[in-house]
Amino acid sequence: MVWVLIFGGIALAGLITVASYAVWLAHKASDLFSELQMLGKRAEELAALVSQVQLPDH
Repeated sequence: MVWVLIFGGIALAGLITVASYAVWLAHKASDLFSELQMLGKRAEELAALVSQVQLPDH
């Protein structure tokens, strides 16, 4: 009976660890996608600025 409680406790701790890691990973993925969106906006701004540059004729 003691072994069942021990293995049950280990399994519960493992389940809590996996669930915590999944939540942490979801937050990190959300942060990454947010940063990628911001990078896309900055790339659009850079493209708009570069398109406004006029080189002098020689």
